[in-house]
Formats: sequence, structure tokens, C-alpha cells
Amino acid sequence: MDLLLLDINPIAFHLGPIPVRWYGLLIVSGIILAYFVGQREAVKRGLPEDFLADLLLWAVPISIVCARIYYVSMRWDYYSENPGNIIEIWNGGIAIHGALLGAFATAYIFTRIKGVSFLRVADIAAPSILIGQIIGRWGNFMNQEAFGGPVSRSFLENLMLPDWIINQMYIEELGTYVHPTFLYESVWNFIGLLILLALRKVNLNRGEIFFSYLIWYSIGRFYIEGLRTDSLYLVGDLRSAQVVSIIGIVIGLGAIIYRRLKVKPAVKYLDNK
Repeated sequence: MDLLLLDINPIAFHLGPIPVRWYGLLIVSGIILAYFVGQREAVKRGLPEDFLADLLLWAVPISIVCARIYYVSMRWDYYSENPGNIIEIWNGGIAIHGALLGAFATAYIFTRIKGVSFLRVADIAAPSILIGQIIGRWGNFMNQEAFGGPVSRSFLENLMLPDWIINQMYIEELGTYVHPTFLYESVWNFIGLLILLALRKVNLNRGEIFFSYLIWYSIGRFYIEGLRTDSLYLVGDLRSAQVVSIIGIVIGLGAIIYRRLKVKPAVKYLDNK
């Protein structure tokens, strides 16, 4: 089959009557790869070998639930009138910011119970979070979702994209090509991943790799969200993802500045304690 003419089906295969979607496979693949990358660094930095696996056993399901709660809360006008659809996560409707909030809260509680610094773990895990996001966005590509406004085919060709991506960016229901915002975010996160891996060698103060993740991801998400046509809104034209992104930038910058000024002596990333 010619890859350039490939008609991409969001369903990868069936297990009997159950469809297995590319979206789910890519999310799971992202989690697995993120775990192995994070696990290697966690052991290297002196954490117990089973620490990250135990954390993920809690963080993954809680993140999925929180991602759904976030999405439902942002579309409460619909779900308040259709409460039976709230649990129908298989029909779509999760939000990455909800998943991140759930993961961060779970990690904070877990590290407190284990007597380990939350920021120590967050610094180690930050690149892995980006890995999961990089791969997960391609699930949106397979589903033809999370795209932006109309563009011409020549615009996409000028981005030097292969035909199999360009063709998938033609939305038949709209009769037009659209911005591949999934790709913009995936590439932005890949650049962020390279930056965070480089920052490990700089040996920043503890927490600064994690806060750098918050700043980098939030800047990219703020601008990319402005291109999307499926945004969740707080009120009027106020996009929830952009509001959360601004909060993330403020928290990241504020935390770095505050800890530089107030936390003495500073514990470094490479300090295994």
C-alpha cells in the first residue's frame, strides 16, 4: 500500500467486538516509554527501584479520572442535562490539564507519604511527562481532532510536511484543510524535551527543571490553543487552557525567583538526597 495514499483508520484492530483505537495505543505507548526513561534517571538519582512504578500505579488512573472531570466541568451545560453521558469516556472528552493536575496532586501526596522531596521527583519526571505528551498528541492526529482553523493545502506543503500528514489534515465535514495543531504542540514539546535534558547537566537548583517544564509547555500551549477550534471555555471567549497556561507560567517563574532568593543553601538537581 502506498503510504502517501494511506487512508488512516482511527481503529487499529478489534479484539472480538471491541475496537482498539490508535489513540489509546499511543497514550499507553507514551506512558510506557516515559516510564522507562524516567525509571533510568530515578535509579541513577538514588530513588528506590520500585518507586516510580508504585507512583504510576496511582497516578495513571487518577489522572484519567481527573482529565474526564476537568472536561465535564468545562462542558457542564451539556452534561448537566445528559448526566448519563458523564462516564462515557470511550466517546471522547478528556483534557490534558486535568490529567496533569491529577498527576501532580497524586505525586505530591505520594512523595509526602514516602518521605521524598516532591521537587526531586518532579525534576526527574519532567522530561518523561513531555515524552508522554509528544506521543499522545499523535492520537489526536489519528482521530482527526484537536486541529486548528482552515488553511490551504499549499500552506501545509510549505511546512515541508509529508503527504500522509497533509491528507489527514483535510477534514471532510468542513471541506477544508486545517492547522495541524497536534503537530505544532508535539514539536514544541520535543524541543522542550531536548532543553530539559540539557538542563540536567547544568545542575540547576532543585525544582527548576520541573518549573522550566511548566513555563515551556505553558507558553507553547497558550499560543497553540489560540489556533484550535475545539477549545474549552470558562466564560465567553476565555479559553480555559490559556488561563491555565498563564497560571503555569506565573507559578513557574515565581517559584524559580522565590526559591533563588529565599531557599539557602540551595539543593542541586544532582544531589541525591
